Amino acid sequence: MEGLTGLGHRVPTLQPQSMSQNRVPTPRLQSLSHRMELYLRELLRLTHLRFYQHLVSLGEDGLQMLFCHRWLLLCFKREFPEAEALRIWEACWAHYQTDYFHLFICVAIVAIYGDDVIEQQLATDQMLLHFGNLAMHMNGELVLRKARSLLYQFRLLPRIPCSLHDLCKLCGTGMWDSGCMPAVECTGLHPGSESCPYGGTVEMPSPKPLREGKKGPKMPQDGFGFRR
Repeated sequence: MEGLTGLGHRVPTLQPQSMSQNRVPTPRLQSLSHRMELYLRELLRLTHLRFYQHLVSLGEDGLQMLFCHRWLLLCFKREFPEAEALRIWEACWAHYQTDYFHLFICVAIVAIYGDDVIEQQLATDQMLLHFGNLAMHMNGELVLRKARSLLYQFRLLPRIPCSLHDLCKLCGTGMWDSGCMPAVECTGLHPGSESCPYGGTVEMPSPKPLREGKKGPKMPQDGFGFRR
């Protein structure tokens, strides 16, 4: 049997079991699930701290990240031309090293096109308009490469926050990849639990004097050492 995708392509119709294994895991009920919202916020905190801090400055409205709801609800169909959207779907269906690659796509879009939001200090509605106006004007190939780079860097982290402990848990490692066993750092945000359920430890780094240079004191890097 054959059917039509949302983009008009004729493909074999999948049985229910196969479909559940090959679909892009998108949110339901017109909103992000609590878990995906948490994952996305934490990924932004790790990879683009300045953008995350801007969201925090906007309060609860900013942290809801309304600008990316359409991306996920429509699987990026409104954001990229058909051929590029299909390539993004294929990358998500591959489940390579994570079952949440669509979240890395969101973070990649923010990393590439979100600097204007910070520089202009856009409010929530302006931020929604900014990203909405980028539809069909973004480079899908560049976004895909950036998302893969972010995933690669995430898998190389020596330590991760416990809030992202399960981000790459279900898919396992690839056929040619060695296992990833990063240390878990507890965020301390576990309501009703005295200890971290993932066995994470709270790191208390010893203070180090800042090195003075010709250009002033050297500031610590944001996040967990991601390259921009």
